[in-house]
Amino acid sequence: MSVKPEIELTADGSHTLFVPSLNEHYHSVNGAIQESTHIFINTGLKACSKNEIRIFEVGFGTGLNAFLTILEACKQQISIHYTSVEAYPLDKSVTDKLNYTEGYAGEEKSLFYQLHEAQWDEGIPILPDFHLTKLEADFTQFDFSQLKNIDLIYFDAFAPDKQPGLWTQQIFDNLFKIAAENAILVTYCAKGAVRRMMQQAGFTVERLPGPPGKREMLRATKATSL
Repeated sequence: MSVKPEIELTADGSHTLFVPSLNEHYHSVNGAIQESTHIFINTGLKACSKNEIRIFEVGFGTGLNAFLTILEACKQQISIHYTSVEAYPLDKSVTDKLNYTEGYAGEEKSLFYQLHEAQWDEGIPILPDFHLTKLEADFTQFDFSQLKNIDLIYFDAFAPDKQPGLWTQQIFDNLFKIAAENAILVTYCAKGAVRRMMQQAGFTVERLPGPPGKREMLRATKATSL
């Protein structure tokens, strides 16, 4: 897939990227920051009760989820080990134009660029309590054995009808295996087929209110073993 994204403004004033070859956006046109905050921070990160959290993100993309996560981690004073897999890293000429840092200054603003400037395929301490590993890889061929005890999964791949190979029973089975007890998986997708695959893998799945412009989203939990 050749990714040549176009920057577009969304309803909340923040940017998204549009990929003509897929006819797909990276984030909701109803508000990119609103969407990521609602799904991944409010419904995901804030639902974790640990002081040290291992996060696995499917689709690093614009880095928005990672940026919002590091900001929230600083507020909550929690330690994050953040691993993200991305098949098509964005060029610096694109990420430098994204407006997610508007309203921030100093160290907070610089964190967004540090996340993008971090080397791929090696662990980088962005802050003493935020460790980032970006993996450049095709998720359909991903080696899940390198991960374990994941507390929180951000499943932010392109939609199932755009990239069906990323939404398969085998992938959700693998995600369940690497998840720690009481781990949480959140995604914007609320399709019944996706919910059933998560349940088949072993997750307990709930439909929750979605962000602006979307009625529902899914949150899955790996229940504690008896």
